[in-house]
Amino acid sequence: MWPGEFCHTMVAQDRDRSRGADGHGEQGIRTQVPGASVGEDRAILLGCTMMAFSVLMFFVVGITMIKPFVNSGWDDGNASCVLQKSEILEEWVDCRGVSTVPCLKATVTVYFNGSTEEAVLHLNEDSVLLATECFYMPKCQMDRKALQDQVQKVNGSLDSLLGNNTACLTDQTRYPNHAILRRKYTLQMVLFALLWPCILLGGGALLVGLVKLTQCLAHLSTEVISEAAGGRLTSRYTQGKLYRLLRRSSAQSPS
Repeated sequence: MWPGEFCHTMVAQDRDRSRGADGHGEQGIRTQVPGASVGEDRAILLGCTMMAFSVLMFFVVGITMIKPFVNSGWDDGNASCVLQKSEILEEWVDCRGVSTVPCLKATVTVYFNGSTEEAVLHLNEDSVLLATECFYMPKCQMDRKALQDQVQKVNGSLDSLLGNNTACLTDQTRYPNHAILRRKYTLQMVLFALLWPCILLGGGALLVGLVKLTQCLAHLSTEVISEAAGGRLTSRYTQGKLYRLLRRSSAQSPS
């Protein structure tokens, strides 16, 4: 509830209470029910909107990140890779039918469960699906000079891994002759992506709960005030009736 609207509501409620206490009687006081103000309605609408958007965000994150992460068959295991060589192929590969891009190929020796085999190294799962022979492919664009510079830069970073033992991931069931350097989506990335819809859902639920709690407390406060005012009116009526009885009895008694 906005401060201005809250003050306006409180003033209106105080005015209604004073009118009921002055001359409208017990029935008029008890029929006063605090209604939801415009600010409370807007707060509830905002909270419901936040919860609706959080559900939509859960759906999007589940499709784009959680499902690929859960269904990924690439296992850490005890696999390790030793880079043997890396080269930029002379023949460029197709990039989604838009253009052609250079292909950086890396050959490694994979040590897994006591066995040794030669495999093609890829950057992540997408590299395996896009081109089975490429470690890295730049994004599709028409600037050939920029494409060559990107591939040369990645190839230079691979030189530091040449001959060194590096952790890698393998999928012996679907891709026995391939290995990847890292996953595209990790557990930390999935949890971080889930953090924001959780905060949005919790914030919306908290906002709606606070508004409902405020309305409940206001209703209880009105009932307590109405009962107290009704008790005062009943006491005044009883005192007035007793006073009239006493006057009538004194008037009828002999002087």
